[in-house]
Amino acid sequence: MNKADAKLSLKEKIGYSLGDTASHFVWDMVGFWILIFYTDTFGISAAAAGTIMLIARFWDMISDPVMGIIADRTTTRWGKFRPYILWMAVPYSVLAVLTFTTPNLGPTGKVIYAGTTYFLLMTVFTAINLPYSSLGAVMTSDSYERAGLNSYRFIFAFIGQFIVSGTALSLALYFGGGDTAKGYQYTLMLFGGISLILFLITFKTTKERVQPPKDQKENLKEDIRNLFKNKPWVILFLVGIISFIMFAMQNLSIAYYFKYYIGNEENVQLFNVIGTVALIVAIPFSKPLAQKFGKRNVFLASSLLSGFFFICLYIPSSDNLFLIYTFNIFAKIAYAPAVPLLWTMLADTADYSEWKSGRRATGLVFSAATFAQKAGWGVGGALAGWLLAVFQFTPNVEQTETAITGIKLMISVFPGILYMSCAILLYYYTIDHETCERMKRDLDARRLNG
Repeated sequence: MNKADAKLSLKEKIGYSLGDTASHFVWDMVGFWILIFYTDTFGISAAAAGTIMLIARFWDMISDPVMGIIADRTTTRWGKFRPYILWMAVPYSVLAVLTFTTPNLGPTGKVIYAGTTYFLLMTVFTAINLPYSSLGAVMTSDSYERAGLNSYRFIFAFIGQFIVSGTALSLALYFGGGDTAKGYQYTLMLFGGISLILFLITFKTTKERVQPPKDQKENLKEDIRNLFKNKPWVILFLVGIISFIMFAMQNLSIAYYFKYYIGNEENVQLFNVIGTVALIVAIPFSKPLAQKFGKRNVFLASSLLSGFFFICLYIPSSDNLFLIYTFNIFAKIAYAPAVPLLWTMLADTADYSEWKSGRRATGLVFSAATFAQKAGWGVGGALAGWLLAVFQFTPNVEQTETAITGIKLMISVFPGILYMSCAILLYYYTIDHETCERMKRDLDARRLNG
């Protein structure tokens, strides 16, 4: 059997997956808590916080593809992608703490500090998460083995999310002893330390097997041209941006929803935990569903169903927690199978590019994923901040009916419509099971003959 076609051991699957647990210990603090931390703890306006997130995305337009290009051209005894997991683990953990630190500065100084630390954290996130995601595409060339690997990856990712979304607020209150700012900082020290350890385990337990063609010469212009000629990649790039806009807007609004609409801020943790458990339970169905119905079809159905249930979250009254939790569970179960499929399908587009052009640029292909992830979170975060301002939100006071209506729309109707729109793009995605099998046979033959 071709070495690149390896069946992955349980140890390697778990070792790789712990890297996404590590990432989520920091990423979910940003994804769930950064906006309300900026407005209600650090004292930055919602509009300014949203603008910070958006401006950082302009840098990502440069840093993400540059990191992909650098990783593709890295040659070490550890491989192309694994070394960055080792090199960036400490900066990632340190910057996470600094981002949730509140120095005593004036209004302008606070905005500058928040913008600088957020900017640097997102840069290091690119430098560690893009190689990490690319690593999954070069551990094996078997498409369904990758689907299985990504199922493990996202089960472990959502275990990280389960811990963060379910304990962060309680830990901040415990560590702070009434000082929320100190509580957030100490919580990030704990989460950053755990993240560091888990990244080191990932580095130690994984191996790169899929290599570029031996006769491939460096040609950046051709790699970029091939990327934008790759229609399936372009579709997934757009789907990724829309998906992450949707989740950024929703996740950053949930804390406001429970604090100001439900009237109990700590209930947000139970909401997040229940949703995460639903994700963890449903993710293992991703691979068998994809094998039976096709990856594209499962992803398309997922976007329609989960988008519908997200929209339904607008209906319940503030005292009907049962219905709120129920719609959230249905939405997350419907969404779960698509989570690993986005990354599996991106790996397929890397194979597709090599199949069509004879060149492989895995890091550049996956730069689309990290850019889409951060662009989506940036745009979604900016929209959340700006919409709060439009709906006349004022922190730490009883909200007007206009503000409450806006907050409800931001966790339900707006993100639901966005995610359902992904189905239109996915309809035109063309890499099916037969294409994957044909690509695999042809690429394996080239590697053996090369």
